[in-house]
Amino acid sequence: MDRTLVERAQAGDREAFSQLVKASTRRLFGVARLILRDPDRAEDAVQDALLLAWRDLRALRDPDAWEAWVRRLTVNACYKAAGRDQRRTRLEAEVRAAPNSTTIPDASTDLADREWVYAAIDRIGIDQRAVIVLHYYLDLPIKEVAAILDIPYGTAASRLHRGLEAMRTSMRGVPEPKIKTAAERAS
Repeated sequence: MDRTLVERAQAGDREAFSQLVKASTRRLFGVARLILRDPDRAEDAVQDALLLAWRDLRALRDPDAWEAWVRRLTVNACYKAAGRDQRRTRLEAEVRAAPNSTTIPDASTDLADREWVYAAIDRIGIDQRAVIVLHYYLDLPIKEVAAILDIPYGTAASRLHRGLEAMRTSMRGVPEPKIKTAAERAS
């Protein structure tokens, strides 16, 4: 990120802030969507984070830390959104996890595998999900994940380990999707 752009935004330049937002929104939305597993709530969380960023931008001490700072605001907004909708999220996860024998996947193996993994991510808690998303999807080291989440390194490593174990366990209980060939679908 261009340091001068951040400094201009800190001085109240709305156009500079708009450029920062345009450069960051797509990545932030991706993170929020993976954590919350709901595009509408993810969009709301990103908007909340960007509003906080505008409001508190002058408090950012190091303009070079813009990306990490706004990412942290987004993750925190995701936690707040998940807390507000915790009951709804549990119900949605149970409904999505329920096997439906009448559904025949009609997609490539990669897509089915990805959905299988996403379903497993849906079944773990948001604390573990946030660590997994930041570490595996954004390719951030655990040390940086811990800093973003404002938790000790050991806690981040523990959440990663427990989250992966929970995913493995849940994936053992749900059969891997079987993709029917064109000949099988025709019969």
